[in-house]
Amino acid sequence: MVDLESEVPPLPPRYRFRDLLLGDQGWQNDDRVQVEFYMNENTFKERLKLFFIKNQRSSLRIRLFNFSLKLLSCLLYIIRVLLENPSQGNEWSHIFWVNRSLPLWGLQVSVALISLFETILLGYLSYKGNIWEQILRIPFILEIINAVPFIISFRFVLQIFWPSLRNLFVPVFLNCWLAKHALENMINDLHRAIQRTQSAMFNQVLILISTLLCLIFTCICGIQHLERIGKKLNLFDSLYFCIVTFSTVGFGDVTPETWSSKLFVVAMICVALVVLPIQFEQLAYLWMERQKSGGNYSRHRAQTEKHVVLCVSSLKIDLLMDFLNEFYAHPRLQDYYVVILCPTEMDVQVRRVLQIPMWSQRVIYLQGSALKDQDLLRAKMDDAEACFILSSRCEVDRTSSDHQTILRAWAVKDFAPNCPLYVQILKPENKFHIKFADHVVCEEEFKYAMLALNCICPATSTLITLLVHTSRGQEGQQSPEQWQKMYGRCSGNEVYHIVLEESTFFAEYEGKSFTYASFHAHKKFGVCLIGVRREDNKNILLNPGPRYIMNSTDICFYINITKEENSAFKNQDQQRKSNVSRSFYHGPSRLPVHSIIASMGTVAIDLQDTSCRSASGPTLSLPTEGSKEIRRPSIAPVLEVADTSSIQTCDLLSDQSEDETTPDEEMSSNLEYAKGYPPYSPYIGSSPTFCHLLHEKVPFCCLRLDKSCQHNYYEDAKAYGFKNKLIIVAAETAGNGLYNFIVPLRAYYRPKKELNPIVLLLDNPLDDLLRCGVTFAANMVVVDKESTMSAEEDYMADAKTIVNVQTLFRLFSSLSIITELTHPANMRFMQFRAKDCYSLALSKLEKKERERGSNLAFMFRLPFAAGRVFSISMLDTLLYQSFVKDYMISITRLLLGLDTTPGSGFLCSMKITADDLWIRTYARLYQKLCSSTGDVPIGIYRTESQKLTTSESQISISVEEWEDTKDSKEQGHHRSNHRNSTSSDQSDHPLLRRKSMQWARRLSRKGPKHSGKTAEKITQQRLNLYRRSERQELAELVKNRMKHLGLSTVGYDEMNDHQSTLSYILINPSPDTRIELNDVVYLIRPDPLAYLPNSEPSRRNSICNVTGQDSREETQL
Repeated sequence: MVDLESEVPPLPPRYRFRDLLLGDQGWQNDDRVQVEFYMNENTFKERLKLFFIKNQRSSLRIRLFNFSLKLLSCLLYIIRVLLENPSQGNEWSHIFWVNRSLPLWGLQVSVALISLFETILLGYLSYKGNIWEQILRIPFILEIINAVPFIISFRFVLQIFWPSLRNLFVPVFLNCWLAKHALENMINDLHRAIQRTQSAMFNQVLILISTLLCLIFTCICGIQHLERIGKKLNLFDSLYFCIVTFSTVGFGDVTPETWSSKLFVVAMICVALVVLPIQFEQLAYLWMERQKSGGNYSRHRAQTEKHVVLCVSSLKIDLLMDFLNEFYAHPRLQDYYVVILCPTEMDVQVRRVLQIPMWSQRVIYLQGSALKDQDLLRAKMDDAEACFILSSRCEVDRTSSDHQTILRAWAVKDFAPNCPLYVQILKPENKFHIKFADHVVCEEEFKYAMLALNCICPATSTLITLLVHTSRGQEGQQSPEQWQKMYGRCSGNEVYHIVLEESTFFAEYEGKSFTYASFHAHKKFGVCLIGVRREDNKNILLNPGPRYIMNSTDICFYINITKEENSAFKNQDQQRKSNVSRSFYHGPSRLPVHSIIASMGTVAIDLQDTSCRSASGPTLSLPTEGSKEIRRPSIAPVLEVADTSSIQTCDLLSDQSEDETTPDEEMSSNLEYAKGYPPYSPYIGSSPTFCHLLHEKVPFCCLRLDKSCQHNYYEDAKAYGFKNKLIIVAAETAGNGLYNFIVPLRAYYRPKKELNPIVLLLDNPLDDLLRCGVTFAANMVVVDKESTMSAEEDYMADAKTIVNVQTLFRLFSSLSIITELTHPANMRFMQFRAKDCYSLALSKLEKKERERGSNLAFMFRLPFAAGRVFSISMLDTLLYQSFVKDYMISITRLLLGLDTTPGSGFLCSMKITADDLWIRTYARLYQKLCSSTGDVPIGIYRTESQKLTTSESQISISVEEWEDTKDSKEQGHHRSNHRNSTSSDQSDHPLLRRKSMQWARRLSRKGPKHSGKTAEKITQQRLNLYRRSERQELAELVKNRMKHLGLSTVGYDEMNDHQSTLSYILINPSPDTRIELNDVVYLIRPDPLAYLPNSEPSRRNSICNVTGQDSREETQL
């Protein structure tokens, strides 16, 4: 057997440098050699250099000692001048010889010897091979001039060769320049020792001041010495002369007499004209650079004052003002400072705004990157109360913008782990990278969820926008329009919170049901209780239902014009309360009625009386058809504690899922749909939502609506025969955010008979629009185009979306179009009508509200008020409000259906029909809903019809341009009484229109009254004809394309354009608000699953376990 150890080669030796040169022979017998490194530092010169130059602390001490010596030499010179008696005569010998006492001479010689020795030693240690470089330096030359004469005189005096040589004049005052040089070196060493890097401005200011002092001191001493043969000026007179001369005042009472002193003054002025401008230029340059970079936020201020940091990639004026207005709208944040950290230079508009005294004292701009620890240190991020990181939504590549935001969040978390983070992200798939952040707002999640809810709950986007904005409800109060007053006053409602046992609103409802507390709090105080949170639970429950019993430690969330802490309460007359309450409320629900005065600072708003009035009152009068009834239809009282039997009989699920009422109906539907959670999640971090699913996954080939496949032969939406109207989504790409659009439309609580087919349109030419059923669609959702974000002008980013929506509006005037824009200012271009006087009046109102400081100046624009357009940038305030209200993001996500919490309700709506008008008031509606289904109403979406017809309103606006001043005033008065918004499309045939108007004018002036009326009537008909001709052209265009594509033109209504209506929202209206026909009431409905029997969930789970489910019902298309 072969010895394996003999075959194993020995380990290679650890080579030394000698082995590499001579080989490895005999390496086993050699001893190791110890190598000593950095031997050159052990020499005497290197040790001296280490002590005098390299070591920061010892070098700082040497510089300080040298600086003290120079100041001492200057002080000794001044003492010598003060002790010297002025000699008589004008001999030139007085210039070269002075009177110096022996002790003073000894001190000056000692200082000169030490200074010269130190200078020679430092020159030797810094010698680098060129001796002339050391000798010709200005500090070395000055040192030789000031020290060598003293040393020479010291030698001659000691040898008694020339004793009077100690009185030789030496320009010791030039040591001030050496002191300046030593001070600069000392400051540099000080910065190195304390590791202070941001000191350029301090250094430059110090150099400038020291240069001025040296110039003045040199001039003083030089003039005084040279005038020894002239006026015999003392130091004070020389100081006076120098100040007057350098300040360019020049009184002339003190002037030099000798030519030498005059020449010296000329030389000093020339030096000042050369040196000082250079210093001032450098200082000005550093000051400008400091203004660009923003300097530092001092550590002392960070420790004594509270501040937050705003990190953005580019700061625009709109973003800045939205943040500042919303942040400082809260009273307790008035003492906070805002530090802006931005890598780009400050914009001109931003600079102008930050110079306003209101902001200049509280906003600090720092140019820097959040990825640099130095810039985070400048912003004192570790001491900040919070850090807001916002994404740049104007970039073309939104994913790249998210990546930058993620890196900023990581950098801040690494530098300041304890600093709360408020992060805005654009794409939902990037959320999981910043799960550690305290609060996160994903733009696409909220955008698509609001677009979806706008289709089933009209104007949900306006509702959410008004709730998350801070307002006092003062908007529109000076308007003559009643709807603007109501709309503006109700827009001041916000969401607040308070602990139940500390609340005047809700403390008496401890141990009562949630619906009982919500109804009676609204009846008594006018507040709307929408949700609660247990003390030991982090989840917020929106309307947990009548089975939820209020606890003393519960945190109550309510909607009101102001928070309870800012409210004062005033009881009304007891007799009036008892009479009114006895008339309408019976049984256990009767409570005393109060009024609330909501006071905010210096503004007090007296809400309307919340009591119900008598039957003969104007607000609760019965309809004509019901006036003959003896008694009003009754409403059941809201129970304090929910009865199990009553909850079973409550129709909580009857209108939610009709297929579950009886087994026969389930069999009839053939179980086409199932309820469960989507089997696949499009991105990490999406909240699972219980929704309607298909039992079998639809093949991918069937997803194309305009192309047939082997499973079906349909090529347009009409051929599918959908029972419900379509919802068309026009987007640029099918991103992951569409998941949040589809899920709310397929939520489990939506009845199956109301599920609308969803069509995704990735391009919107006219042919594709017609194929996908735009003529009979319920809603057309237009998502903002990301490809237009590269526009050179920021506000042009919405140009493509606006023009596309306007084209749809002109072609399909009856189509309900919902869109979102990047900039709120562009909402005024939606459904634009150039000659609509009512829109122009709203524009003026918007300007007035903006001048009054309103944060919601855009709220009166008709498309926004109706919920047809919104800007996602409005939700930036949601992130800002989370700093004070940390629950706002959670409540908003629950309202939008982005999150689902077991036991928490959901947002829905109901429409008031003619059969519901017997309820009459909002308070009775509140009671009816709470007592029957447990729903909590939070607002009303109201639509009002215009009084003028299309042609009349059109003529009333068009004629205004041609009537006289008097007629214009009358016409304006008529228009103020009859609002209209229908006179836009009058751009065709301007010459004919002008001639017809002139003809009508002549007839009205020259002819009799009846002929003028006839001419006016003819003119109205002609204008109406022009308008109809334009619309007929558009209608013919659409119909011809439909015929060319083989589509039926039935149902295309080209004249129903909804231009004679306006819609708006009333959030938490007063209890005595009248309910009108076609009002849409926003409801927070309890979770139906919370009241199902124990056997019901198991049946649901068995249905939900079907594999291969797909949450998107539009897969049929």
